[in-house]
Amino acid sequence: MSLDLRVPMGLMFLIVGAILSLYGAVTHGSAIYDRSAGMDINLIWGLAMLVFGTTMFIFGRRADKHPPAPPVEGTSRPMGHGH
Repeated sequence: MSLDLRVPMGLMFLIVGAILSLYGAVTHGSAIYDRSAGMDINLIWGLAMLVFGTTMFIFGRRADKHPPAPPVEGTSRPMGHGH
């Protein structure tokens, strides 16, 4: 069983997105957002990273649940793979 790269990558985006969203929520309405037309950029991108991280994590975990393809008769290679 191998680890799908989407799982740790999804966890990384989840953690960074949670930190950024929390910071954006705590500093909402602060003067630091004057330069960005009053938009809470930290909260917006934190939520975007949470959505992306969740998607990557779910697809990575879903792929781990599917059994590998059965080997071709007489070989140890899975079906559908070339030389």
